[in-house]
Amino acid sequence: MNLVWVLNELATRTNILAQTMLQLDERRRNQVHLALEQAIIEEKHHHDLAEVMATIDELAVSERVKEHMRQVYQLLAQAEASVHGCSVEETHFHEVGNAGSIRNVLGVCVAVEAFAPERIVATHVQTGEGTVICAHGELDIPAPATRALLQTGIPTCEYTFPGERCTPTSAALIAHFVDEFQERIF
Repeated sequence: MNLVWVLNELATRTNILAQTMLQLDERRRNQVHLALEQAIIEEKHHHDLAEVMATIDELAVSERVKEHMRQVYQLLAQAEASVHGCSVEETHFHEVGNAGSIRNVLGVCVAVEAFAPERIVATHVQTGEGTVICAHGELDIPAPATRALLQTGIPTCEYTFPGERCTPTSAALIAHFVDEFQERIF
């Protein structure tokens, strides 16, 4: 069975998680909620890839979920490194390194595991337009790390809506999980 992500209006990590949860039956949704309650992520800022990886390694979730999370954060680190002209090891995480972001990545990874899709199919991605304020100041949307991830082969919508509609974290989740993109799903 395919998991479907409709991302042509909003492609944030919370929207990806919400869409995945809606496609799960009640038993599997409860499994995801339980796994998220039991996974303890310290409320601190994880500044680099090594700190994030150490946090992932300590989680009480399956090794498969941990591996998905590692791969998502590796994609994020590579995008940040390419934007800042540094090595992956020198990458400094800002918003993507906070506990909330890690929790959202965990939620998506646990929900995908619970769904166990044959394929993940998504629409083209809505990036949004305008500017966003972040740790680096005011940036154009999509932010540079998001743009770097989108350029790995993620098709975007021809039209845009105001505001940030795809973040670096959601772009990394999309790059990691999606098997097929379609302009329209329904």
